[in-house]
Amino acid sequence: MSTRDARGRERDERPWGSYVVLDDEEATHKVKRIVVDPGQRLSYQRHRWRAEHWFVVAGRGRAIIDDVAHDLVAGASVDILVGQAHRAENPGNEPLVFVEVQTGTSFGEDDIERLSDDYGRAG
Repeated sequence: MSTRDARGRERDERPWGSYVVLDDEEATHKVKRIVVDPGQRLSYQRHRWRAEHWFVVAGRGRAIIDDVAHDLVAGASVDILVGQAHRAENPGNEPLVFVEVQTGTSFGEDDIERLSDDYGRAG
């Protein structure tokens, strides 16, 4: 469910954690602060219209990109190209926090193709 935080920014609670939209320029980019709760993971997904850059600011976790695991720690970053299957996972005990910069031509939910999902949202 999407709400607004104290600064008026879009905030969304998800089964895996939450995100806050830090910047949204519909024609060029969107920036989110994403928190993945301990023991949770995002859906394994891909996008047709956008690429993503993730920069980890706190916690530890894992990015799966085209079935290859990449360890995530504070200061690490990964790039996800248009069309690459990907997910963030937090197998640890502390929240995983990263900033996601989306670039491309579409940043909405309609550009998410869920390949698998722990919460019944795939397919």
